[in-house]
Amino acid sequence: MRITVTTTALMLVLAGCSTGELTAELVTPVDIELTWTADPAAADGGQVVEFATEAAGPWTILEFLAGDREHYRHPDLMPGTTFHYRVRPLLGAASEPVRVHLPAARPGVEPAGADPSWAEPRIVTGPPPGTAGGPPTSLTGTARGRDAVLFTWSDNATGEAGQLIEVRTGDSAAWTVAMVLDPDVNSVGLMTLAAERQAWFRVRAFTHGRSSAVVDRTTGSRPHT
Repeated sequence: MRITVTTTALMLVLAGCSTGELTAELVTPVDIELTWTADPAAADGGQVVEFATEAAGPWTILEFLAGDREHYRHPDLMPGTTFHYRVRPLLGAASEPVRVHLPAARPGVEPAGADPSWAEPRIVTGPPPGTAGGPPTSLTGTARGRDAVLFTWSDNATGEAGQLIEVRTGDSAAWTVAMVLDPDVNSVGLMTLAAERQAWFRVRAFTHGRSSAVVDRTTGSRPHT
């Protein structure tokens, strides 16, 4: 999975019910299996699994998951190390999706590498009057090369922790996270994976629901091979 994280600090917003009891099992000396009961609040926005090697953090994102997932395996870990885990639902409505169909290289379509500044996350305009607090609107995806797309939209959210560019490929019904952005950004470029050259994209301004309790496990010695 390709995740580009540009957010430097994600704030915690407590809302709704918390994720059910999180447990961590050492299934091999260096592999930890997490299980929990998914928070119903995560049904639309999904959830994020995070870990830290110190009880107070800093926390690192392991993966963004669908809202109904209730397990995660953290493999091949550093021996003799304590890992702390938490799961948090993501809350916030998504924009209407747009279909991206990238063309083969042709005259008139700027190569993505010609001037990379176009792809930098930026704020290009404020929200339309009267839309503050709503989901993102007016999402467009413009080809900037054979494998590159420029996304722009109206960011109508207030107090969000960040924004997600989400993608749905082929006949899949599942949305996955392609990029994480700071609040207020409303223009960014994305280098697509092969399966994403013809896909649906949307943007979601999110906050975090209430975190699960933090659990920890200490790894053993790496098995000899």
